[in-house]
Amino acid sequence: MPIAVYVLGLSIFAQGTSELMLAGLMPELSADLGVSIPAAGLLISAFAVGMLVGAPVLAVVTLTWSRRTALLLFLGIFALTHIAGALTPNYAVLLITRVVGAFVYAGFWSVAAVTVVALVPSDSRARAMSIVTGGLTIATIVGLPIGTVMGQHLGWRAAFWTVAGLCALAMVGVFATVPGGRPDPASAPRLADELRALVNARLWLAFCTTALVTATILVVFSYLAPLLIDTTGLVPGVVPGVLALYGLGSFIGITLGGRTADGLPFHTLFVGVTGLVVLSAALAVTATDPVVAIAVIVLLGGFGFATNPALNARVFSLAGDAPTLATATNFSAFNVGITVGPWLGGLAIGAGAGYPALGWIAVATGLAALGTVLVAVFLPVSSPDHSGRGGSGRSRRAA
Repeated sequence: MPIAVYVLGLSIFAQGTSELMLAGLMPELSADLGVSIPAAGLLISAFAVGMLVGAPVLAVVTLTWSRRTALLLFLGIFALTHIAGALTPNYAVLLITRVVGAFVYAGFWSVAAVTVVALVPSDSRARAMSIVTGGLTIATIVGLPIGTVMGQHLGWRAAFWTVAGLCALAMVGVFATVPGGRPDPASAPRLADELRALVNARLWLAFCTTALVTATILVVFSYLAPLLIDTTGLVPGVVPGVLALYGLGSFIGITLGGRTADGLPFHTLFVGVTGLVVLSAALAVTATDPVVAIAVIVLLGGFGFATNPALNARVFSLAGDAPTLATATNFSAFNVGITVGPWLGGLAIGAGAGYPALGWIAVATGLAALGTVLVAVFLPVSSPDHSGRGGSGRSRRAA
């Protein structure tokens, strides 16, 4: 793997820590800014909205830019939003910085994915993307707990300053390892080609699969802490350790998935999503048993994140030579799942169904995800690709 792939993964770690750490900083943010916990929670929602919009917009804007320039610009703006957030005493200003930061973070994801595709052979794309995405799982294992501890002892602003510093270091790595220069005009991405690549039923099924699998993961993950405390009966001090174990399971899962997704994308998806369905049902039934519940949670992280490389690999293959906008749309699909999963879980909890019901919701969304994959398997390969050539075996393999 080119060293740039690992640098991009570390860049995602820096930014992903910010994405995750607010969940552990709610009490400090609420007290310091003089707002309620629900209002502080809107900072997380604002981040999700910024990511949802930012990926396709910035993918189009930067089509003909130097990828290194785009990555450096996005990292620089992300760092500045955290400096501004750390300095402001105003909740509204902090809310705006979260939206702007998420917007460029989504752009970074989109450009980083296309950069990886250009740097590695076609049969190594899923593995390379698993390394980049692994930065987010490391943020779950390391960044989230450290950010929480830092916020508790040094204040939430210290955590923001740390993220800004990590982004500055990432900029040095990107500058040193990612090739510069604008794309050759003859081979530069064209918006018309990118839009034509989206006229593909299989591609939209892939986006649906991405959103449903992500919702299946997030409907449980978003409420793990209260589930472990209120249903499983763990003391609050143990929860960070369980979350770290979940992150470890996620890291192992995405590593294994990255090694199988290029050659066996369907097998990887079927095994991963089926595992999610079975384990979600098991959690719904055994949530009151601490030993079993913790084991199931760790496995949920592993099976859930094992699907990630295959979800990305399908889109790369189906988009062919115009992957930029398709990749960005897939990233938006991830964020649709990130938004919908917690929303569905919140509806169930608000209705008094209890935390074990989250597992049954995950079973339903997981079965829907499997349904989209099965439809893709049997969907006739009849749509021409973006370049005007007829459907090919490549599309069938990527279904």
